[in-house]
Amino acid sequence: MTRTIYDKSKGAREASAQARARDHQLDIPKALLRASSPDLPEVAELTAVRHYTSISQKNFSIDTRFYPLGSCTMKYNPRAAHKVALDPGFLGRHPLAPDEFDQGFLQVRMELEAHLKRLTGMAAVSLTPMAGAQGEFAGLSIMRAYLLSEGQTERDEILVPEAAHGTNPASAAMCGFKVREIPLAASGDIDEEALKAALSERTAGLMLTNPSTCGLFEQRIVEIARAVHEAGGLLYYDGANLNAIVGRVRPADMGFDVIHMNLHKTFATPHGGGGPGAGPIGVVERLKAFLPMPYARYMDDGSIELEGRFEQTTNAHPSSIGRLSAFGGNAGVLIRALAYIRLLGGEGLRRVSSHAVLAAAYVAKRLADAGFELAWPDRRATHEFVISLKKEYKDYGVTALDFSKRLLDYGFHPPTNYFPLLVPECFLIEPTETESLEELDAFVEAMIAIRGEAAKDPTILTNAPHTTPVSRLDEVKAVKTLDLGVHLREAHQS
Repeated sequence: MTRTIYDKSKGAREASAQARARDHQLDIPKALLRASSPDLPEVAELTAVRHYTSISQKNFSIDTRFYPLGSCTMKYNPRAAHKVALDPGFLGRHPLAPDEFDQGFLQVRMELEAHLKRLTGMAAVSLTPMAGAQGEFAGLSIMRAYLLSEGQTERDEILVPEAAHGTNPASAAMCGFKVREIPLAASGDIDEEALKAALSERTAGLMLTNPSTCGLFEQRIVEIARAVHEAGGLLYYDGANLNAIVGRVRPADMGFDVIHMNLHKTFATPHGGGGPGAGPIGVVERLKAFLPMPYARYMDDGSIELEGRFEQTTNAHPSSIGRLSAFGGNAGVLIRALAYIRLLGGEGLRRVSSHAVLAAAYVAKRLADAGFELAWPDRRATHEFVISLKKEYKDYGVTALDFSKRLLDYGFHPPTNYFPLLVPECFLIEPTETESLEELDAFVEAMIAIRGEAAKDPTILTNAPHTTPVSRLDEVKAVKTLDLGVHLREAHQS
């Protein structure tokens, strides 16, 4: 089996037919030049194209299959938004160019900030964080800076619900806070009595996403916000699940003071695979002065010639938490987000959240009717929902992981496994708004068929997947003896 392109290397073959002719010699000192050619594979152009195309077709992607990964919003993103980001005018800009040569992108930033403020209800937005986790870090840093400016040095605790995203406590710890976990009630909501008991003069704030990772909208969010504020704390909104409410309800109206938004989940950037990402943050009025730099603004020196012109400020407000990224954010992601928002408009964004919730409610109902166990059967699903496969584990000895591996054979990416941790044999399913009814039905039918296989012959599941390029790995061994370079070394030795 050919593993690398080095296996296809044959001497004196090359892909130079379309290479540009060298019309000048680079002025590089001889001492810095290589003494020998680099050890690169020698293949024809068509061989290289076929090799890498074949590899790409082995990858699982949203462009090819249904990807219901809970809490990640793995939805189709329109090519039109990508086309805008690939405009030569944007691609050709240099981030260090003077502002007068960067008016288009500065306008993009200002327009995007305005839209995000309207969608969240926040007073101000910063686009600089480069990922959701960095947005969390920025928001918590702002909370800390604000509390210190108020002389509230004793407020060193961040409260997080039991089902919080793992980045929440990690970000809080990185910002110097102590983390205190709050349990959930039987309803799936945060335990309000436990929350009130935990609130004290040490409370800096509560981190919450609404709808929660359980796929449930906090029924008493206004009362929760009031309790946190009365205790002197701030309320932080984890925007991972913003896709469920965009255009419908605003976090600021629920009582949140800080929010980060995953543009790569909700606003048209391909998600997964390590990037790219963007996690802008929004804040209420009293926290504006602490926003990170830089930001775009209208030029204003009294000159009529500058009307409608933009500049990027580099002079930090004295209270600012400073810089988080070199050039004010991930440009391509920001451009895609604005294109997506303008393509859909207000009514279109409301349809996004409506259809996301409808799709999740439909799949949840179909699975429940087929006998699968909903984790919270008395609650309405939002954009995602949780089922427990503990009954299947008890009856047939198959786990949620076994179901996941077998789903790959049916052409579906598995949902999130074992999260939230409080649900045994957990499947967290998020269909998103971009899948057709036929695709949702096919997923449900696959789940039913797999359970039928488990009843007849559990080894079909425990040995799955059977059709993927790589069969099931020994995950414990892979962690203990990880060696990513072994195939490359074998190719060189041959």
